[in-house]
Amino acid sequence: MTKTTLDTPRSGPTAKAELVRSEKQRAHLVKLLRTLAACFLGLIAGWVSFILGGTPDANGIQPLALLGLVILGAAIVVQRHLFILLGLDRPPLGGKDWFYQGFMTFALWFITLTILLTTSV
Repeated sequence: MTKTTLDTPRSGPTAKAELVRSEKQRAHLVKLLRTLAACFLGLIAGWVSFILGGTPDANGIQPLALLGLVILGAAIVVQRHLFILLGLDRPPLGGKDWFYQGFMTFALWFITLTILLTTSV
């Protein structure tokens, strides 16, 4: 039985191009997982902020509204440990990357909390 082209190891420029392509795909997947983690933590933080913030009064203000900001900060800090646990911290994140992660968490936290507060009034 003869070997097919799929069974033989590739060498030369095509092998290098495939390696570069697979590295790019892996890097893209890691970035996607980081973004999904930030969005998911933002959703959870928004929901927890609504639950722990208390029932809004007639003016729409929660008694423990500042607790929501603390929960948001905790969600952003938890991301670092989550990335280490899941192995998503390679290559290390720079300041711009952490700003993006924090912004995505904030955006989903804000949207979730706003929707929950609006529907409860």
